[in-house]
Amino acid sequence: MVIQPTLEELIEQIFALNQAWKQASNVLLTPNAGLVISLKELKTTLQIRLLRSYPTRAYLQIDAETESEEPLYGVIISPPLGKYSNAAHLPVRVAQTRLTPTELTQLVRN
Repeated sequence: MVIQPTLEELIEQIFALNQAWKQASNVLLTPNAGLVISLKELKTTLQIRLLRSYPTRAYLQIDAETESEEPLYGVIISPPLGKYSNAAHLPVRVAQTRLTPTELTQLVRN
């Protein structure tokens, strides 16, 4: 039996992990610490799960406003769910390795 979290539960988990890896990175003073990498990977896994489980409610959109060392997608929730209009950022590089070309074509919007 596969337990399917709700859209809201997935978004809440993603934001919790996003905060946790940022805090861990600050405390440990290195982005390459094992805990930091594990938290970031788990966040990414949940983002991919959200995109695959709720393709009619979530999509990827390039975020041209956020300053970053690499291009980022915003994981957009549409229509917004309560206070959530997105599920954090996903590096384009990561999306290209974790999603198939077909999935990217279906999920990326301008």
